[in-house]
Order: sequence, then structure tokens, then C-alpha cells
Amino acid sequence: MLEVDEKSLKHGVLTLVVTLVEVIQEALEIQAIRRLEGGDLTEEEQNRLGEALMELDEAMDEIKAEHGITASVTDLHRGLDDVVDEVVDKLINPARWADDAQTSPSEGKSAQ
Repeated sequence: MLEVDEKSLKHGVLTLVVTLVEVIQEALEIQAIRRLEGGDLTEEEQNRLGEALMELDEAMDEIKAEHGITASVTDLHRGLDDVVDEVVDKLINPARWADDAQTSPSEGKSAQ
């Protein structure tokens, strides 16, 4: 019989959700900066956007502190960043990707 620790499961799911929201928030912030630099936003839109992003940031900090997941979110986020960095590196350096695939074919299969 499979035993599931409900508290641990909730902690893990909440950590994942909060981390994904933070990743989306970062993408929104990058897009906002592009729009600001491109002059696509009025001053009112800039203010609203800035306030909305600050409120989201504060809400995320509150949720993490309330549920004691700040460190878990940071660790997961760092892990996701490492994965993205590796994928980007392989896209930029395809020869290295081919070398990695030839030197450790069993690693690639187990990671899938």
C-alpha cells in the first residue's frame, strides 16, 4: 500500500506552483521592460504595471513566508535555472551536445 504524507505533498505542490508563478512573473517583468524601453506604454500604464508587479511580488513573498516554503522555492527555482542554462548552452554549442551524447549515452536515456 502506498503511504502518502499529505503535508509533504501539499508542501511540494505549493512549492512547485509558487516557483512556476515566479518564473512567469520574471517573464512578465522582462516583457514589461521591453515595452517600457520601446515606448509602448503611457505613463499611466507604466504606473499600473509597476504597481501590479510589486503587488504580485509582495503576495508571493507572503505566501512563501506563511507556508514556510521560501527555501524550497529558491532551491527549485535554482534547479530550473540550471536546467534552462544547460539547454541554452546545448542549443548555442551543438558540438558540445553531440560530444556529451557520445560520451555518456546511458545518462541521456536515464534522464528522460
